[in-house]
Amino acid sequence: MRWRVLLILSLLANVLLAAGLALSARHGSSVSSIASAEETNPPVIKTNVEVRSRFLSWAHVESADYSVYIANLRNIGCPEQTIRDIIIADVNALYARRRATEIITPQQEWWRTEPSPQVVKLAADKYIALDKERRALLVKLLGSDWEGGDLASLPRPTRPGIALDGPILGALSTETRQAVETVSAGAQDRMDAYMQQMREAGKNPDPAELARMRQDTRNQLAGVLSPAQMEEYLLRYSQTAYDLRADLGKIKYFNATPDEFRAMFRATDSIDQQIQLLGTANDPITVAQRSSLEQQRDAALRLTLGQGRFLQYQKLQDPLYQQAMATAIQNGDPNSADAIYGINLAAQSEQSAIQLNPNLTDAQKALASKQLEMDQLAASTGQTSPDAPPAPTPTRTPTQPHVMGKTETAAGLSKLYGISLNAIQAANPAIDVNNLKPGDVIRLPAPPRTFRPPQMIVPPGSQ
Repeated sequence: MRWRVLLILSLLANVLLAAGLALSARHGSSVSSIASAEETNPPVIKTNVEVRSRFLSWAHVESADYSVYIANLRNIGCPEQTIRDIIIADVNALYARRRATEIITPQQEWWRTEPSPQVVKLAADKYIALDKERRALLVKLLGSDWEGGDLASLPRPTRPGIALDGPILGALSTETRQAVETVSAGAQDRMDAYMQQMREAGKNPDPAELARMRQDTRNQLAGVLSPAQMEEYLLRYSQTAYDLRADLGKIKYFNATPDEFRAMFRATDSIDQQIQLLGTANDPITVAQRSSLEQQRDAALRLTLGQGRFLQYQKLQDPLYQQAMATAIQNGDPNSADAIYGINLAAQSEQSAIQLNPNLTDAQKALASKQLEMDQLAASTGQTSPDAPPAPTPTRTPTQPHVMGKTETAAGLSKLYGISLNAIQAANPAIDVNNLKPGDVIRLPAPPRTFRPPQMIVPPGSQ
């Protein structure tokens, strides 16, 4: 607001100074004429004219009350259109600062993989309320037609900028904000130009080149922002933070807290930048470097999250474990996810054995697969599948299908699952379990709550 008023005052001062100089020139011309007419004994004339412009300071117009401020501008002869532009620009700047500091936007919650619906609604409601307040103030100051004058006299941005709001970025000074927006816009222009160049050449963009361009942008921003401001910016807009959010969004159920996300970002940011700079090269040296960096990344995450939380992070990257977690949550017992995961692994193994068994017809495979699905559902939820046929007697023991492998025997299965040989024979009354052949399908007694899958294999280094 001040620079516009100071510009107006400066112009007025220059006008007064020019008028003073013109008056002085005319006075000097008159004196010269008199001197030529009186060449004899010319009088000694001393001129010491000092022209002073009227000095107008900010105090002449400044006021915390907009009405008084407008009156002061009119008193110094400021044109009405200029007054309108000054007031509109100042009020817009005032409410832009309020939006930046008072509204909590989804961008500020950089740790979330999906925006919170509540935050989105509250932000929209607050934005509408502030804009309504801004418009009401302008109507009060300039009349109901203020917007027509605004659209006629004030330039509009040609493209949207990045959101610089919240407690940290929302408090940036005008100069710093402008510098950040300039760096960001320049970076986007360079990125767009490179992408266009690649499209015209019929080539795919080089990930390593894109990474170098992002690194250049970081270096420029580091010269403008403080460390705290820089981290806030990177948590929102850096490729590392974007990839981390995407990763956590895919694995689901991890639900990183703000502190966890920040810690994960700090632990992996520099490593991820190095991985990105390697691009997609697959020569032996680059492959070895990438593998080493990925191991460093896992070690950094393990140290940051702790053993238990890191193992959960690793397991959740398996879709089968995500399915187990979903079932456990649906059952109201999230802690049972590991047990259900074991059941799912065993069922997956059994399903593969059924489909690959050359001794079974398609009909037998379909029947065995369906029974396996029902038993898996029963074992996972403790409930009977809706598709399962009713038991003929209330004392029937639940069973699960099993396809005999090449080296398996009924006695071996008895020891593996802790089931007596007599129980296995009772579950298969039409089969002589002592004369089983590879590919035979038998039933193994397995009460849902005591189902014991084969031992899970723990990834190396996860302990």
